[in-house]
Amino acid sequence: MDEVEVVVAHRQRATLRVGDVFLKVDGDPAHAAVEVRAMGLAPVPTPTILWHEPPVLAIAAVPGTALGVLGRPSEASPAAWAAAGAAIRRLHDAPLPPWPGRRLDDVAAELDRECAGLLAEAALLAEAALPAEVVRRNRKIAEAALRPWKPVFVHGDLQITHVFVNGDEVSGVIDWSEAAPGDAMFDLAVLTLGHEDRLDDLLAGYGSDVDRDVIRAWWSLRSLVASRWLIAHGFDPDAPGCEFDVLRARMREP
Repeated sequence: MDEVEVVVAHRQRATLRVGDVFLKVDGDPAHAAVEVRAMGLAPVPTPTILWHEPPVLAIAAVPGTALGVLGRPSEASPAAWAAAGAAIRRLHDAPLPPWPGRRLDDVAAELDRECAGLLAEAALLAEAALPAEVVRRNRKIAEAALRPWKPVFVHGDLQITHVFVNGDEVSGVIDWSEAAPGDAMFDLAVLTLGHEDRLDDLLAGYGSDVDRDVIRAWWSLRSLVASRWLIAHGFDPDAPGCEFDVLRARMREP
């Protein structure tokens, strides 16, 4: 019998692997419902759905390896990154999914709330891992993302570990529960978070019609709003190369 591997587990959801089958258990059945619908609509390789009995979704493992891991340099080739960019372009050019995405006002409100929390924590700790000046600097940079966008079909959580490649080809994109109409620059930013040096490789396949300042703003915004959630759910945004390092890196820029 295959061993059960806990891939990720926190209060909201857990993913287990048994052989070549992933079992995703989610407290909110809407997440799995969106994932199933999104994978059926996305014009890119996605996992095969084996069965879905809420609250459990069973999917088959995709071949290949993840494009990389946050906190470590990506070993994938420039061609593999370009292939990922081309796949994301196909997704963004596809018809919009028929459910609503996040509103700009909601994004702005979340940024305000999370920055206020981070600043409050910095005020309580003399040597906070994320000093107030880092929060304020990144909050200013993040403002460039808070502008109206033309909605496209976005993955919504396009972390580097969610894109799999086999050689120089994309073999699968996983974890679609956040898919919705949204900002194309957000997907590009999340995929290159902590791997800013691979943005040119990604855009070689995606196309150059992007706003790099907005991508840079989303690096800051994503890291700011995710940090307290990560800590609360047992993850470490202060690990080398992760969210806190992304935020600190902005302090070294003009």
